[in-house]
Amino acid sequence: MIAETAASSVQTTRAERRRVVAATTIGTAIEWYDFFLYASVAGLVFNQLMFGPLGPGAATIVSFLTVGLSFLFRPLGAFLAGHYADRLGRRVVLMVTLFTMGGATALIGLLPTYDSIGIWAPIMLILFRILQGISAGGEWGSAVLLAVEHAPDNKRGLFGAGPQVGVPAGLLLASGALAIMNVLAPGDAFMEWGWRIPFLFSILLVLVGFYIRRGVDESPVFEEIAARKETAPSSPVGTLFRRHLPLVITGALVFAGNGTVGYMTTGGYIQNYATNPDGLALERGPILLAVTCSAASWMLFTLLAGFVSDYLGRRNTYIIGFLIQAIGAAALFPLVNTGNLGIITGALIFLTAGLGFTYGQQSAMYAELFPASIRGSGVSITYAIGSILGGAFAPTIAAALVEATGGTTAVSVYLVGATMVGLIAILLLKDRSGIPLGPDHEEEQSTGHFMLSK
Repeated sequence: MIAETAASSVQTTRAERRRVVAATTIGTAIEWYDFFLYASVAGLVFNQLMFGPLGPGAATIVSFLTVGLSFLFRPLGAFLAGHYADRLGRRVVLMVTLFTMGGATALIGLLPTYDSIGIWAPIMLILFRILQGISAGGEWGSAVLLAVEHAPDNKRGLFGAGPQVGVPAGLLLASGALAIMNVLAPGDAFMEWGWRIPFLFSILLVLVGFYIRRGVDESPVFEEIAARKETAPSSPVGTLFRRHLPLVITGALVFAGNGTVGYMTTGGYIQNYATNPDGLALERGPILLAVTCSAASWMLFTLLAGFVSDYLGRRNTYIIGFLIQAIGAAALFPLVNTGNLGIITGALIFLTAGLGFTYGQQSAMYAELFPASIRGSGVSITYAIGSILGGAFAPTIAAALVEATGGTTAVSVYLVGATMVGLIAILLLKDRSGIPLGPDHEEEQSTGHFMLSK
């Protein structure tokens, strides 16, 4: 009987872990579907329907600026979500961010154009994008901690790769939805109403996400912290910046090295660049399909990186990833400029090998950087700052560099340079794979982060 009870307990634990990974992966995919959908449409639709009076070049730059603008509000979401994730739990935050993101996305799908309501159209669009940014800033940290803190010590990379996979899965869903609508509503129909359908589809996805997430248990690490309230700091964010500011900056630079390059596709720049009538003038449908294929490969490489990092360590996996990413970033635009769809697809897929190997292990690496009592704030805020330093204005910078130089060489230098910054940042950090995550080990978790530290 005792043996049966023990076996049943183990089985329940494994079942709960599977539910957590499924819930964080699917929920994150839904949230990032909403976020990437905007970025993909920005250079295809919003530059014409919302900012058209500015002229083609300026409208495209301003449209991409609205993509980057949301990143400036990610820290606000990260501060709020990190604080409440450390005080109230990871699960509560995930419910709030899900409905905020989904609501803003659905409202964008209902938004009139500039021709209908004038200046109010871009103003409302920007407002909804800001809400998306706040939600995105709060979503990621709580999702990854729920997954990693439920994981066995030797499988944190794999479990943490679940919500990481949700990000390229969101890109896959967004690109796939737009590619389908491009077929169902070709030409002018896509610009008139076809682009709206994927935004309105978010309503159904939010309901699915809510159903999945409501049945997931709270993080065991947070439950242990909650049981001993006297150890929880009243201001986790203040404690984070007072004691761990260099760690926050270094961790942010690691992510920035990935995000700058990744947002060439997730930020919508490649889609706009390749289909620009004054440039390569490729058809919209095939380019959306190429990005969709690269999103699928990014998912696979992200999952593989999480798995590999449990054996090679987070740091070594990052080093391999940044080296691959540097090659892919250097080759990207020379290959895209061939105008050959097969070559473009191959370039994007190769690039995702580097992107995946600098992303899949990020959940576990970030969780292992910060003490349990302020981990929600540490992970969320570091990620948000990295997003601003890396992905926020990467498409805008790329568009401005092409506008200023008339070519893409400067963009390639920019992407490779950002990759090198990420590589240097990870070389500064020690590998902390397998460090205990519970509140009993706060002292160990609070020291020994850098290679030059004792």
